[in-house]
Amino acid sequence: MCETDRTTLSSLFHCGVRAVKGDEAVRASLDDHRIERPTKILAAGKAALAMFKGLPDDWQSDVPTLLVTKNNHVGDTHLGENVLPIEAAHPVPDEESLRAGEHAVAFVHTSKREDRLLILLSGGASSLVERLKPGIKVEELIYLTKEALGEGADIAEINRHRREISTIKGAKLLDGFGGARVDVLAISDVCGDDIGVIGSGLAGRPTRAGFDYSSRIVASNSIARGAVARDAATRGLNVVINAETMYADVGEVAACIARDVNTGPCGLYLYGGEPTVVLPKSPGLGGRNQALALELARYFRKRGDIAGLVAGTDGTDGPTDAAGAFLDGDTFSDPVDAGEALRKANAAPYLSKIGDQIITGPTGTNVMDLAIILKHA
Repeated sequence: MCETDRTTLSSLFHCGVRAVKGDEAVRASLDDHRIERPTKILAAGKAALAMFKGLPDDWQSDVPTLLVTKNNHVGDTHLGENVLPIEAAHPVPDEESLRAGEHAVAFVHTSKREDRLLILLSGGASSLVERLKPGIKVEELIYLTKEALGEGADIAEINRHRREISTIKGAKLLDGFGGARVDVLAISDVCGDDIGVIGSGLAGRPTRAGFDYSSRIVASNSIARGAVARDAATRGLNVVINAETMYADVGEVAACIARDVNTGPCGLYLYGGEPTVVLPKSPGLGGRNQALALELARYFRKRGDIAGLVAGTDGTDGPTDAAGAFLDGDTFSDPVDAGEALRKANAAPYLSKIGDQIITGPTGTNVMDLAIILKHA
């Protein structure tokens, strides 16, 4: 891939990510739709810290806060004594996820009548915060999650299973809130941007809420793609397709995108969503974005007029430190090794070896994935 294409693709991706960063999204939402100062703050998800940093300074320093995010996402960030940070595992929960769930229940259910709770919710909360029904062990939760992920279940199906065994998912957490008001600001990582689905409905409105409730989506895949499309236009690129259609197995998604690009005109092809992957019994190291990039590269092998990237907007892809990967006509140049990497769900080492991995670190947002393909004349 020529450096010009790689630079352009990277710039477009980062433009989309910046448009949905947690701090900016929360700050912009509060500027447009002011809410009364909360007396409690619950921030949960992979973008929890970034969203918290978008709040007014006095809220950050004074309001009692429970902040739950993914391992290694807090780092050396200085937080006040009013903030209790908990890091847990994602996408497969762990004991810390259950500890976070117990703290969340205690935090929400001990509210006084005058309390106003602000919830900052982002993708990943389903795994990071959990409280199981009596008799269900964490080992069962881990097994069910791994099995669903390995079978290529989509997020809606996985979240349905989570709600069935949880005492807090599916709007059950707020059943025990005795305060005056709940305001929810959410970054969507689900198709349709439904607050009842994000985080398995952790911040959903109970059927019989005895308090005022409002929710607002502050960032989404659509917003990220819109920013990419606008930036592309300023570069003189014709946006041929801008669609949120990546909601099938990576093989099917790759075939659809390749058909669009191969039969369509020159320009930019932009897709969003969250494809699934069916894993072998002993999967290697990789994630859905790296798998999709390698699948696409198979269709574009030896093409000198096509280059692209596939990456997660949260900066992580499966159990790796990569967000995704670049691809072009040379990415699948070794069809034996590349094909073996796909069969073994082991795309990461192959893509790392050829220098096509994208590593960003945590981005402070999570609006699913982006695929950006350039087709030249």
